[in-house]
Amino acid sequence: MTTQTIGLFYMLNHASPVVKSVMLLLLFFSIISWAIIFIKFRYIRKAFKESADFTDMFWQCQNLVDAFSKARALRSSPIARIFITAYMEMARSDGKDQKKEHVKRTENNHYYIMGSIKRSLNRSINVETRRLVQLIPFLATAGNTAPFIGLFGTVWGIMGTFHNIGLRGSASLAVVAPGISEALIATAAGLAVAVPAVIAYNYFTDRVRALDSELQSFSSDLLNIMERDIQNQMEG
Repeated sequence: MTTQTIGLFYMLNHASPVVKSVMLLLLFFSIISWAIIFIKFRYIRKAFKESADFTDMFWQCQNLVDAFSKARALRSSPIARIFITAYMEMARSDGKDQKKEHVKRTENNHYYIMGSIKRSLNRSINVETRRLVQLIPFLATAGNTAPFIGLFGTVWGIMGTFHNIGLRGSASLAVVAPGISEALIATAAGLAVAVPAVIAYNYFTDRVRALDSELQSFSSDLLNIMERDIQNQMEG
């Protein structure tokens, strides 16, 4: 064990209760932040990969039924999930329309089905977006508050140091340096928590924005394809 490590543990062990509480709080923020970073990195990476795989397969499929069977195997893909939702809504709305006896499909039926699909797609995209951003706001909270929490611990430690100077009546380096160094650990810890949290938050926010753009683009293309299919069925 190095002298620096011994010194660090010694300073933490002899810090004031308030500074120790600050360090424990920062440790909690750090553990939660890194857990979120690992979880969201794996989740978003898998979402991107499977969404790209599904998009490639979708444009190679002969019909929506074939695409539906392939989408069910890629349940980690947000694009595959919104397609499944839209396809099931189209099948459900089309089934209701066919059950009406002696009623021929009209433009009103067409608009009803398309409107139902659009609403279903919008709800599904909102659900997927909320799922993607889940837990990420905590990283912004940690990045914004951790430096101030650390600064509070530093200020409190410096106050204690000056209080000891007043009691001892001495301002020598041997009296001042230990207290100041203990206090500055809190600021360093706050920055150590904030920096990776902010970097991860910006990265995940950019990735989520890119996925949301792909969801919107795929949704528009899917609506056009479904509308053509429904129109062809009506004319047929």
